This record gives sequence, C-alpha cells and structure tokens, in this order.
Amino acid sequence: MQPKLHPTLVDDPQQGIRIARNRLLECGEVPAGLLRGEIEASWRRSVGAGLSLLGPFDADTRVAGLHELLETHQDLIQLSAPEMEQLSRQIGDSGVVVLANADATILSTEGCREKSLRERFGLVPGACWSEQARGTNALGTAIVDARPTLVNCSEHFLDSVTHFSCISAPICSADGRVVAVLDMTREGQLIQPQDSLGIVQLAAQSIENRLFVSACQDVLLLSFHTRRQYLGSVWHGLLAISLDGRIQALNEQACQLLGASRRRLVGRAVEEVLGEPLETLLSLRLRDGVGSLQSRTGELFCEMLQFPRALPGLRQPAFNRTPAARPADLSHLAGDDARLARALRIGPKALMADVPILLNGETGTGKEVIARALHDHSARAAKPFVAVNCAAIPEGLIESELFGYREGAFTGSRKGGMVGRFQQANGGTLFLDEIGDMPVALQARLLRVLQERCVAPLGGGEEISLDIALICATHHDLKQRVRDGEFREDLFYRLNGVGVRLPALRERTDLDTLTAQLLSGLGAAGVTLDNEVEELFSGYAWPGNIRQLEMVLRTAVALLEPGERCIGTDHLSDDFLDDLLAPRSSAAGSLKENEQLQIREVLARHQGNISAAAATLGISRATLYRKLKQLEG
Repeated sequence: MQPKLHPTLVDDPQQGIRIARNRLLECGEVPAGLLRGEIEASWRRSVGAGLSLLGPFDADTRVAGLHELLETHQDLIQLSAPEMEQLSRQIGDSGVVVLANADATILSTEGCREKSLRERFGLVPGACWSEQARGTNALGTAIVDARPTLVNCSEHFLDSVTHFSCISAPICSADGRVVAVLDMTREGQLIQPQDSLGIVQLAAQSIENRLFVSACQDVLLLSFHTRRQYLGSVWHGLLAISLDGRIQALNEQACQLLGASRRRLVGRAVEEVLGEPLETLLSLRLRDGVGSLQSRTGELFCEMLQFPRALPGLRQPAFNRTPAARPADLSHLAGDDARLARALRIGPKALMADVPILLNGETGTGKEVIARALHDHSARAAKPFVAVNCAAIPEGLIESELFGYREGAFTGSRKGGMVGRFQQANGGTLFLDEIGDMPVALQARLLRVLQERCVAPLGGGEEISLDIALICATHHDLKQRVRDGEFREDLFYRLNGVGVRLPALRERTDLDTLTAQLLSGLGAAGVTLDNEVEELFSGYAWPGNIRQLEMVLRTAVALLEPGERCIGTDHLSDDFLDDLLAPRSSAAGSLKENEQLQIREVLARHQGNISAAAATLGISRATLYRKLKQLEG
C-alpha cells in the first residue's frame, strides 16, 4: 500500500519534496508520506545504495566494452530507431530520447543537437543510469519497478540532476522479461506529464511488438483483439503458436485480453485458450484476411500475420510445390528487358576479371537476388557469398563489421577478436547493399582496401591479402550524391565497373512472364491469374516492386483450395484488393507522385500504423520510414 500524502501537501507536491529533502539531510532517513509511493521507495533504495543527496555527479561513468555492448544489442538498436526518431521530432532540441539495456546502460540517443550537453550530463552510449549509480531517475527506476515511470525535476534523488524531468517505459521480451527501457529526458518541469508518459509508453509498446515478431520466426503468428479496428495497432494481442498448435509466447496485451498470466498460458494448446483448434484459426485466414471467433472470454477478431508454407494437418493444393531448378543462365531474371539481359550476361565474366558490379534500383527490385545469382553463375559459386547491408549497421559498428578486429583492440573486445566480412568473403563474393548510405569517413578506408587488395583488422597486426569479387547496390543516384559531397568521387568510379540498372516493376512490360516465373519459384508452376486479376495487376503502380508482387503471389497460393489452379480476387487480401480497386487520378502525374499518393492512402487506411502499412505495400518498415522522410523533404 502506498503511503498517503499529508492533506496540506496534496495541492503542493513540491513543498512535500522540499520537506522530504530537508528531513533526509537532517536525520539521514527518508520520511514517510511526503512523496509519491514509487518515488519514496526509490529514495529508500538510493539511501541503501550508499548515495547522498549532495553527492558528486560523475558524468563520465561509461562501462567497459562499449563496442561489444553495442554489437550485442544491434538488433534492439535497429528495431527501436523509428520510434526514437519520431519522439525526438516531438520534443525538438529541448530534450533527449534514450534507449538503454536491462542494466540501465545507454545504447543510443536521439535529439538535442548540442552534443556537449549530452556528454556533460552523462546521456551518452555506455553511461550507466541504474538506481545504484545515479539514485532515483526514471530510466533506472523503471527497470527496478518494471513499469512506466515519471520523475519530475526535484523528485530525482541527486541534487545535481533535479533540473531535469524524465519519463521511461520498460520494453519486455516475448517471455516477459524487461530487456530494455525507452526514456525521454528534458530540462525543466513537465507541464502535462501524463500526456508525455502516454506517448513514451506507446512508443515502447511498438518497439516491444516489433521485438516479439523478430524473435518469433518460423511459427504461426496470430494477432487478435476484441475490437476489429485495433488489429494492426500496438494494442493488439500477439500469439506465437508452434506447428503442433501450442502457444510458445504472447505479449502483455494478449495476457490482458485473455485475462490470464503468461505463466498460465505458455505451453497450452491454443484450442484450450481460444476454444478453437488450429485448423479453424487457419481457415479464418484462408477465407478472409480477418476473421472472428467466440472464445471463452468473448468475441475475438483475429488475423494470421505469419504462417509457414507447410503446416501439419492443413490440406495443401494438389500441384507440386517443389521449387523449380536453377536455370543454366541468368536470362530469366531479365525477362524481356534486353539491356538488363545484356548486363546479366556479362556480369559473371566481369566478376572473374576483377571488375566490380554496381546495381542500382528502387527497394524491392531484387538487387540481392541479382547479386546472389551473379555469384552462383560465376566461377566463384562454390566460395562464400557474404552480404552486408551498409544502411542497417549502426555507424559505430560498421568498421569492425567490415574489417574485423584483433583481440584486445579495444576494451570489451571479444576474446580471439572477430573476423570481418571482407575476410569472410575471401575467395568468393562480397555484396555491399545500400553502399550509398555508407558514412563518408569510412569510404576512404574502403577505397584503400579495394585498391590495395588487403585488409588490416582494427587493432593492427599483419595485413591479410584479399581475393574477392565485389558487387555493390544502392537505391540512390550516386552521381548526385557525389555532386552533393555525400559520396567520394574516386570511390564511385572504383565501384562502377559494370553498372546495372534494375527497372521498377511499373516500368516493365513483362509482368505476365515475371508472374509465371515467381509462381514457378514458389512451387506453383501452372497456376495462372484470371483475367480480372491480370487487368488489375497491370494497372497497379507496385510501390514495393518485385518483393511486393512475390508476397502477394505467395499469399494467394496459400489461399488456393485443393485443386484450384487459377488465382482470382478471392485469393487476394482485403487490404491489397482495396489498393487495386482504389480510383486513380486520370491526370498525368509523375511516377514519384503516384507512389507518394499511394503511401499516403495506405497510411490513412491503417490510421498511421507503420508496420501494417509496410506489410500492405510489400516493403520493409525501414524503407517506408525512408520514403516518409523523402515526402517530408
């Protein structure tokens, strides 16, 4: 039970805090009833940790092994980036958005352009903000209490940080453990703290759901809620179900909706929990994108977000699902595009002649597919193919990721060091995707490695000779980036040996041929589209390009009944069908404008939900965020 505040202090909590601080200084004990319950408990823990209200503030408390720390939490950092960027836009330069791990050690920050301010107050990666180190603060206290926490100015324990206010929300893993915390810190008193607390909590739940989906691969993933419009939002429940129909994991919203704890639900058969067998849940997906069922807790609207191709007990279409064998040449990838076909014919020869290949095309046009096919059809096919997405690796890690490091190269480095991607690809092919997003400072070192054909891991030591074929890819206009000073001109000409432009799907005239190839690759050779779907497909802009088309076809194949060999509108999801049937402006507009219009339409239909919109568009969340930034620009 929380202690009650003295009646005279309810209307002036600051007076109660001042009295509490004075009494603590006088007698060395935290008085009861003058502070909010969670703050009083945290102050007591701070005293127990040997801290003093007037104790010195050491801004430089970075933990050892920062590089390894960031490497260990790389997925978490990447999955949290969109929410952190959005929060930083909301608070502007008046505050800092912080992501920390379960030990309250900061992993990344956003906002507050004045770097010296962040450093002066210890809000930098590697700094520890646990209660034991810093006393009461929202970041550390949220981890101890495992719940959203608000600490307004003088509620902090240390006097030296009472000019800040901070709000934190814990982020839990699929098994319910606190694995991180999201924090928003700003100078001064919070005027509407509950509103800010809700915003941070919402962002933390979004990250939590993304972590859940990332951790639950190769299982059935069911989204559900008592209200249909909540599907696709951060408030929906998520169930990870094994192929034998048992619940493997569920998020906190699912526990609340089902009225039971995670401990009681994990491991139970989904039929016991929802009142319907696994086949019924799958049939909901097969009939419609969203279905409903009467569970023991009432009506639930459900959507199957993820399901493997082959499920035990589920009837499969009669046609052969064995993927087609790899063709002897690459012409099938070019379709009727003569220019692309020529580039693909000379690609394997270029690789063996030590001529680099630069692929340029929009997201989803199949750059990695082309790169891997070029490798597979070259004389290096039996050697490694190593792919690196330069845009997906945090800037602080990309150098060690590419070049590796020696043992002892920096505090916290792995025992035995780490082999970099260049060395991993030795003898084979290195594919650098999104090369246009590589930091300028690192481009000089990449150029030197490519020119000298040897690499020295971080920490020095003997240089290692390299024998690699190089394929790079980008969605940027690298010539424009060179003119803008964002890409080195000498590196551009070193990479642009054979340039291959991959056309956007809307620019191709061989949609029927490409569709047949993709269906064959899905093990559905002989399946066709009916006339209505063909016409709808041909008039669609395909913002997600080939990746989107493949996902649409994969879903449609899964929805075919046994014996069916023709895909109609009944086999398309409602969201995608809405896109196809949406009226198009008859006025001639640029392809870019059409894409922007469609993105806005899909976002509006999903009430701004990024994950749902990206799934509908057939692109990744990171790509959608990038396109949204371009819209804002």
